[in-house]
Amino acid sequence: MTLKVVATDRPRGHSHTPSSNRSATDLRPPMTITPTFGSKRHQSLVLRSSILSRLLLLALTIVWRTLLTPYDTSAPLNPSCLSHHHDPPPILFPSVASAVERGVVWDSVYFLRIAHCGYEYEQSYAFLPLLPLTISFLSRTVFAPLVPLIGYRAVLGLSGYVINNLTFVFAAIYFYKLSVIILKDSDSALRASILFCFNPASVFYSAIYSESLYALFSIGGIYHLVTGGNSIAVLLLALSTCARSNGVLNAGYFCFQTLHQAYDAVFVKRHAYLAVQVLISGALRCICIFTPFIAFQAYGYYNICLGDSIDEMRPWCKARLPLLYNYIQSHYWGVGFLRYFQLKQLPNFLLASPILSLALCSIVYYAKSRPEIFFSLGLLASVEEKNSSAVLFSLETVQRSSIARFPGRHNLRQRKHMTRGDPVALPLENDSLAKLGYLTVSCLPFILQLAFMAATAFFVMHVQVATRFLSASPPLYWFASNLMVQRKRWAYLIWAYSAAYILLGSLLFSNFYPFT
Repeated sequence: MTLKVVATDRPRGHSHTPSSNRSATDLRPPMTITPTFGSKRHQSLVLRSSILSRLLLLALTIVWRTLLTPYDTSAPLNPSCLSHHHDPPPILFPSVASAVERGVVWDSVYFLRIAHCGYEYEQSYAFLPLLPLTISFLSRTVFAPLVPLIGYRAVLGLSGYVINNLTFVFAAIYFYKLSVIILKDSDSALRASILFCFNPASVFYSAIYSESLYALFSIGGIYHLVTGGNSIAVLLLALSTCARSNGVLNAGYFCFQTLHQAYDAVFVKRHAYLAVQVLISGALRCICIFTPFIAFQAYGYYNICLGDSIDEMRPWCKARLPLLYNYIQSHYWGVGFLRYFQLKQLPNFLLASPILSLALCSIVYYAKSRPEIFFSLGLLASVEEKNSSAVLFSLETVQRSSIARFPGRHNLRQRKHMTRGDPVALPLENDSLAKLGYLTVSCLPFILQLAFMAATAFFVMHVQVATRFLSASPPLYWFASNLMVQRKRWAYLIWAYSAAYILLGSLLFSNFYPFT
């Protein structure tokens, strides 16, 4: 890994003061070793791998569709919108249009229908609006000249393919940058990033699904969080909530940060006002991340419930807390606690068993290796290790914001230096912390989120969805990268698993057979 030394400008006559002995008001950073984002060769390799993986999925999809007949041939059907009925105009290249529209399968049908006609049916509100909005925007602007050639629905499909494949490439780059910061090892980050590029749920990152947008905004938001860009992080994580409902779980990262900063303010700094400031700031950021989902529920309530008499109202409209999303998942898809535990669903449990096993092993391995960190939620981590992840664990960012509000209390030179400082800098004397890799305390909030998501997938959801539901969770790939180095045989098994699911997924999914 490439490291650079950053030295602090200290007044003459002052010796270096260890970070553990500095006062709360002394904001000068010590000499640090700052991890860069790996070599340019590694970043270029991640970029090429992400593009290659998308081209591979495209080629496989074309081959399977050419060789096999789809199980369900209704994909090209396109009934007129309820709000406006009109016959589609003739197009110049119907064969091209048909080829594009045949790829609109499973949930892609809903996304394109919403992009074209809006939210017409109650069950369509299960799909959040970010992907349909971006598809609609692109089809009406960049790809609008193609409408007379292949028709509007094919243009919508083409827009969806372009959006998801491009956003996946950017998500892979963000994933690599985040992995370098957390693992503090560019080689491990590279392995994990290539695994992400060829993950078992790859077919959904190329199809018209919301996985790519969610991965871009969730991973990108977390990257900006750990590098000190809280405002950008809030914006991106809020957008991840616009893409998928599980985006609300990303508020957990700010909850984790707030917990540790409030603990530091109360028990270390003994500063009650600072603790209140931290709690209010954390709560507001979490609310911002929840707001898109809440607003969408309110939008559904306004469209479906208002204007009807009590007798005509849908059952969920009369509930004390009318949550449309929960009702749709339960009523139309049968989602609920232990509702999927049926003997006939055993094949689906087997289909999800590899990803759930990998998730369980990654969590257990971390908990057994560092029980004091895991079970204390990181509160018992050493000061040196917390300093290596200052943005998540310390009050440094809160104190920086205080500098910005009260500039007269600090000289200009110090403020400029703090602005340039890297919030993930490693203290020089703690270079050995980089050897922890996956077991660093920085991984803990990711592990906790993965544990919650894996339990939800197993006990509540349609379990086969776990493969794509967990596919954007970074610790899966960090643990696999670590395992591939420690045990060579597992490397072959992990790559065989990914390759098998890429082949199987592109075969089944593209031909309208059930996959995940």
